[in-house]
Amino acid sequence: QVQLVESGGGLVQAGGSLRLSCAASGRTFNSYAIGWFRQAPGKEREFVAGISWSGGTIYYSDSVKGRFTISRDNAKNTVYLQMNSLKPEDTAVYYCAAGPILVVNMEGFGSWGQGTQVTVSS
Repeated sequence: QVQLVESGGGLVQAGGSLRLSCAASGRTFNSYAIGWFRQAPGKEREFVAGISWSGGTIYYSDSVKGRFTISRDNAKNTVYLQMNSLKPEDTAVYYCAAGPILVVNMEGFGSWGQGTQVTVSS
């Protein structure tokens, strides 16, 4: 199993940028697909972006496509989520998760981080 820790969240004005990091422990990190999910108050957790173990396959939700970029550095056991042109509706707790293959549903990911808060002010 892999342990995940998110960082990089914070408060930013609309139109601004943040880069989230998901640092993993464990020697098998590069065998896992990584997904980013978010959960706003009163809403269900939703898929944001995901990347396969090799980085060769990437998925984005329609709501972030063109604004967010996911990438990974397997040498550093880290996955990044670059978030540009942020909107107030992007406000949520962001979680990264690891799973054996890249899917867009929560059930496909068995290891989760504790989350990092992103707040976008208007």
